[in-house]
Amino acid sequence: MGNKGAKKGVPSELTPRQIAMLKATTKYTEPEIRQWHASVLQESPTGKLNKKQFVEAYKRFYPGAKADTYCQLAFSVFDANNDGTIDFNEYLLAVAAASQGDLDDRLDVAFDICDTSDDGQINQKELATMITAAYDLRGETDRKGDHDPKKRAAEIISRLDIGGDKKLSKAEFITGCKNDPVLCHLLAPNVH
Repeated sequence: MGNKGAKKGVPSELTPRQIAMLKATTKYTEPEIRQWHASVLQESPTGKLNKKQFVEAYKRFYPGAKADTYCQLAFSVFDANNDGTIDFNEYLLAVAAASQGDLDDRLDVAFDICDTSDDGQINQKELATMITAAYDLRGETDRKGDHDPKKRAAEIISRLDIGGDKKLSKAEFITGCKNDPVLCHLLAPNVH
């Protein structure tokens, strides 16, 4: 009685072990981790976010931007155990991967989000969808001419596709993005 955190599986309290693991795998401090946890519990008292809740929680990062398309793509990547929900650990790791990692890590995540077919390659349609999602997330409204997502995707694939199969492998994608400042900034912003 009165011991609110004692019931197994109740996500109202983080264990010292969880906090240590999250501190080791992200750059967040314990107070930041606790703040994120409180935010997730506010969105979902169970501590698990379904796709809709994930979209709403992620929109807090990008107020005023349309995060829906990006979140639809990202959800399946970050739902590591494929149960249709993202628990707090998966959520915080997703946020950290998209916002804290070094350039290679963030481009690796961008590739995985973009590869909706899970075949280890990105085709033009997948890349155009990701570019559209990135534009939405950043509030970019100019999508004509060189900024048209389909045209940009076709140009990127033709330039970066070393294998000639009209698809990008993860290595082609990461190397190509690193050599394309505009694409790099779009898919991995705030990396120096």
